Amino acid sequence: MPGPHGPPKNWKSGPIFAKAPRMSEEFERPVLTPPGGEKKVLLHSCCAPCSGEVMEAMLASGVEYTIFFYNPNIHPKREYLLRKDENVRFAEKHGVPFVDADYDRDNWFARAKGMEHEPERGIRCTMCFDMRFERTALYAHENGFPVMTSSLGISRWKNMKQINDCGVRAAAPYEGLSYWDYNWRKGGGSARMIEISKREEFYQQEYCGCVYSLRDTNEHRVSTGRERIVLGQNYYGKDTVSE
Repeated sequence: MPGPHGPPKNWKSGPIFAKAPRMSEEFERPVLTPPGGEKKVLLHSCCAPCSGEVMEAMLASGVEYTIFFYNPNIHPKREYLLRKDENVRFAEKHGVPFVDADYDRDNWFARAKGMEHEPERGIRCTMCFDMRFERTALYAHENGFPVMTSSLGISRWKNMKQINDCGVRAAAPYEGLSYWDYNWRKGGGSARMIEISKREEFYQQEYCGCVYSLRDTNEHRVSTGRERIVLGQNYYGKDTVSE
C-alpha cells in the first residue's frame, strides 16, 4: 500500500489541463465546486468508461485531482489489467496523476467469504465499496487530500445511495477529509460517459468485476441463449459492442 513517504513507484504525473474536450457545441459544462471550496481531490476510479466523464468534468472546472486505482474485486487478473491499462492511457492523455494501488486480491476474497451468493447491490457490494473506499480515504489522509470522490456512482447499474453511504463512512474517521457525493449522472452525465467511451474506444467490461458477478452474468447469458463473456473482446465504438 502506498504510504506517507511519497508516491509509489507506479506514480504517473503531468500537468493538469485547464479544460477538457467539449461534447458538443451546444453543451456547456457547469462549474463544479468540491466540498468546502477545495480544489484538490482524490478520485477513486473503477474503470476508464465510468471515470471518463468524471475526469473531463473536473478538468473543465479546474479541479486539481489525482486518480486512485484500487479495485481488488476485479477478477480474473487479465480483466483487472485490461481495465487498469485503459484508465492509465486516458489519464496520461490528460496529464492526470495516477496512483496504481495494490491488487490485494486475497484480502478481498477473505472479506467476501460467506457472501458468495449474495445478490448485486447487496451486502457483498457494500463490503466491496467499504474496502476500496477505506483504502482511498487512508491514502487521501496520508497525502494531504481534503476531498475524495468516486466514479462508481455514474453507472446506472449501481445504487448511488449505497455508494455514497460507503464513501461518507470511509472518510469520517479522518479530520479534514470529506467525501464528495456529487451526482455524476445528472445533466446528461451518463450519456456523456457513453459518448466519451465511444470516442476513446475504451474496453467495455460486460460484468461488474468480481468473480461472483462474472458467474451470475454468465449464468444469465446462458439461460437466455447467449454466449458466455469473452474477456478482451468488446470495445466501445466498434461493431461488437452492445450498450
